[in-house]
Amino acid sequence: MSNRVEESPQAPADEDFQLVLSCRKGEIEAFEVLVEKYQKKMLNLAYRMIGDYAEACEVVQDGFLSAYRSLKKFRGEARFSTWLYRIVINLSKNRRKQIQTRGARELYSIDARGHREEGPLRMDPPDPGPSTLERMEKKEVDARVQGCINGLDSEYREVLVLRDIQGFSYEEIRDILKVPEGTVKSRLFRARDALKDCLKKVLGDL
Repeated sequence: MSNRVEESPQAPADEDFQLVLSCRKGEIEAFEVLVEKYQKKMLNLAYRMIGDYAEACEVVQDGFLSAYRSLKKFRGEARFSTWLYRIVINLSKNRRKQIQTRGARELYSIDARGHREEGPLRMDPPDPGPSTLERMEKKEVDARVQGCINGLDSEYREVLVLRDIQGFSYEEIRDILKVPEGTVKSRLFRARDALKDCLKKVLGDL
């Protein structure tokens, strides 16, 4: 097994594990170092898994809180980052299901009422210069790409995000998801194939 993914709890080179040990002794600052180190990566992961920035922020907060409360259970058999990724992925999958359920209920509620009362809303858009137009176009492309990622089944979406966006190796993904490496590769192949088909459709008019 790759030493990059799993190390002995006694390995002095594992800085994260030393920080975990410090956390167990009550040194809160040590956990703040871990949060600072992984916050952006976890937020990127959660956003790609969920597709909603605000929801992703909440998931990451919940993930760090869950990790902190479970530090006594962390034995160092896998890297702290592997363990944390696993927590955030599971929370993201659960949150996505909640959002889908909530969305279905809201749609039913709107249909039942017939319409919503709309208050006055006035927004005067700024005059778009060339740079603004470029940003708008990039934002549109990013939104469509994320839409295609959102359309993937959960098992395909997670391997695609971990491999092609987060840059993990097959061995690392295997350990994060706890599935055989062959399964990781087959899911990634199907995910890329499905994403390619979707992008051809949604980006054809750009």
